Amino acid sequence: MNRIKDTFSRCNAENRKALVSYVTAGNPDPATSEKLIKAVLEAGTDILELGVPFSDPMADGPVIQKAGTIALEAGTTLPIILDMARNIRKYSDVPIVLFSYYNVLFSYGVEELAKVCAEIGIDAWLVVDVPYEESDEVIPTLKKYDIDFIPLIAPTTPLDRAEMILKDVTGFAYYITVKGVTGARAELPAELTQRLEELKNVCPVPLVAGFGISSPEMAKATAAHADGAVVGSAIVRIMDQYDNHDDAIKATAEFVAGLADGLKL
Repeated sequence: MNRIKDTFSRCNAENRKALVSYVTAGNPDPATSEKLIKAVLEAGTDILELGVPFSDPMADGPVIQKAGTIALEAGTTLPIILDMARNIRKYSDVPIVLFSYYNVLFSYGVEELAKVCAEIGIDAWLVVDVPYEESDEVIPTLKKYDIDFIPLIAPTTPLDRAEMILKDVTGFAYYITVKGVTGARAELPAELTQRLEELKNVCPVPLVAGFGISSPEMAKATAAHADGAVVGSAIVRIMDQYDNHDDAIKATAEFVAGLADGLKL
């Protein structure tokens, strides 16, 4: 069974684009985070990016940085996050992407972590700070355990380099829609459509796009030229807007449901 491939096939059959939702694991605490994740999945998420909080992020904007700090202060660790994934598998077959920086994975042990992820049913890794030239540190081990490695393509990546990165990719590829760090924007770049169309022509797997998407309308506009949209900061920041966790979870679920509805063609 390939959950990622099956998910994109199902989305195509249902005439919609895939919603990839990012959640910072452990924010505001592990127990509440598990409730939030369940609500986000039930609201229409097709693929879950399970964000591992890290003390020294380089790609995360202020919203996810703050969420990561809160999660770490609440005692969130990679073993706790793996337990979250185990619990998710008790009620959902939604593909799970472990979203992390390499230092966290290296400290755990790449081989051992890949083995554990395979046992749990984690489908892919997205390692923010592992470039193409250093991907052999990870990819051979992941292939051994049938786990996909999700590459990032930046707006500044030349097309010939993008082709090189995408040549043997499995799972899906992630295009970063804007220059800079994560965070909801009021609008997306004018050249986004052309860029996505160029990449679609050379990408052998589904292509999703994220960074900066803050509304169902923006998600729909982005996904019109891709196979799905990734939403992170706009989801994560809702937790910070409520004093009551239950209210925050409800509001997050409603926002995710709106995103999912907006991706119907």
